[in-house]
Amino acid sequence: MQFSKMHGLGNDFMVVDSITQYVSLSSSVVRFLSDRHHGVGFDQLLLIESSDQLDVDFCYRIFNSDGQEVYQCANGVRCLAQFVHRKKLTNKSSICVATKTRRMMLFILDNEICVDMGEPEFDSKKVPLSSCLSNDSLNDSFFVFIAGREITFWTVSMGNPHCVLIVKDVQVAEVSVLGPILENYHYFPERANISFMEIVSDNHIRLRVHERGVGETRSCGSAACAAVSVGIRQGLLSHCVAVDLLGGSLMINWEGVGHSLYMYGPATHVYDGYIYISKDIGDTI
Repeated sequence: MQFSKMHGLGNDFMVVDSITQYVSLSSSVVRFLSDRHHGVGFDQLLLIESSDQLDVDFCYRIFNSDGQEVYQCANGVRCLAQFVHRKKLTNKSSICVATKTRRMMLFILDNEICVDMGEPEFDSKKVPLSSCLSNDSLNDSFFVFIAGREITFWTVSMGNPHCVLIVKDVQVAEVSVLGPILENYHYFPERANISFMEIVSDNHIRLRVHERGVGETRSCGSAACAAVSVGIRQGLLSHCVAVDLLGGSLMINWEGVGHSLYMYGPATHVYDGYIYISKDIGDTI
């Protein structure tokens, strides 16, 4: 199986084209390939597929390193855009791609990729979020008690579920402690990505992210979008915000309700490779 290793600000991917080659994977194979000691090593595997819809150029599937399929990865979709151009699968500068839950328009610019992420969804049913969770109706926040402490957060869907906490100093945020607890909290039936946002100014934030099924990553594009949308909705941020993550920076623009949110950032090709996968490992995805 041919593949490319790519990353978006350190959030790394194994990108596989199933259009020009036959690909049969399993959850166990994905877990094996994600191992950084014995496999290729990655945060997510991206599987690019052909589309049978006239207005969609490519479909793609996303698998976390734990083998679970998810339906959104904003850093990954920037890598997809560069991949299909570099592999000459298209010569378009504007591409429509789709997962099982969301369509996105990608715009290939000179030194970066712009992604139309669609409009953020704050309806708790669409996040999704359990209806029995306690909330503050004045600022749309929710709260839970963990180890005797009240933890306040906001939720939003960018095609995948996000939970955003506002912290004073992201460098000392309890990402490794609160991240796994909140990810698997029973109020999130599909688990959630957990973001810790420090507001530097109205157009600049710092962010650390615990991704569901992965752990803390160098960068998470959809989490950057989610955090900025929460900040704008709460009146804490302006419409154009620079987001500093561990792996680098993204620019997010959102004009508010009724408008799409746009993400601008790079995609980096690392190397191309070939790997043989035994057919007797696990069930086909």
